[in-house]
Amino acid sequence: MPKNFITFRDLTKEEYLFLFDRTRTLKHERYRHRYQRDHLRGRPIAVLFSKPSTRTRVSFECAITELGGHAIIIHLGDSQWARGEPLSHSARVFSRYVSGIVIRHTKEEDLVELAKHASIPVVNALTDERHPCQVLADVFTIIERIDGNELGSQTVAWIGDGGNMANTWLEAAAVLGFGLNLACPPGYLPDEGIAKRAAADNPRVKFMGSPLEAVKGATVVTTDVFTSMGKEAERAKRLKDFKGYRVDSALMAKARPKALFLHCLPAHPGEEVTEEVLESPASVIFDEAENRLHAQKALLEYLIPAK
Repeated sequence: MPKNFITFRDLTKEEYLFLFDRTRTLKHERYRHRYQRDHLRGRPIAVLFSKPSTRTRVSFECAITELGGHAIIIHLGDSQWARGEPLSHSARVFSRYVSGIVIRHTKEEDLVELAKHASIPVVNALTDERHPCQVLADVFTIIERIDGNELGSQTVAWIGDGGNMANTWLEAAAVLGFGLNLACPPGYLPDEGIAKRAAADNPRVKFMGSPLEAVKGATVVTTDVFTSMGKEAERAKRLKDFKGYRVDSALMAKARPKALFLHCLPAHPGEEVTEEVLESPASVIFDEAENRLHAQKALLEYLIPAK
């Protein structure tokens, strides 16, 4: 059976350490204008979208191209999927055409169903529940910046919505062992099952009463938009409910000296984070965005065996 990447728990700590090393190598090679074009040479990868995308589409398309493959971009609304074709049929058809499926979609249960029937790897490029490729790049960005210090000695502060990014940070902390302090407004907590399992696996996963508590001792501070895709009708209520959860310079000053600021982008300056923080020396948001490409190249190499 193929190895899939639907949740962050699909790989082990040892596999992640291998991927981080490989990501570093691929990044250095790209800066020297060297590309590993043999791994996917001449092989197509289906990249499926039911949600808008900028970084995910460009980073995956570049990653596939630089590995020698060809990305077939499919908007699911224009496919037979949208007309009700069974996912079990789609999975088996794709398996006979392409070498892998990358999908950015709403329902994670659909990815699980695809993977159940596919004979090729399925990669979660974002669902409403999780965003593992983003956190893969985020953790690599932290590793790049900690000058050889052990990842396990770091503490990440998550401030804001307990949505797909918070869920994935919980799983990453459980697998990799770093500290995670979460501060989410009442009514916007992460998935209960994901949170309980992460806290059971890693006692350094903690839920804090306020952003100020969460950032104390943190070496990394991260957040996401208050109103994610599909939640636009809730925007006015969310802005009210998330009052006090904006990351600003005063909050960053309470974290550890030289703490990093991460954001998966796109950001809404002035809402979840100030422009001052986004443009500060602490901000590594563009390194983080770039690292989507390198980390996903390593991931595709690992999941799709070379011929």
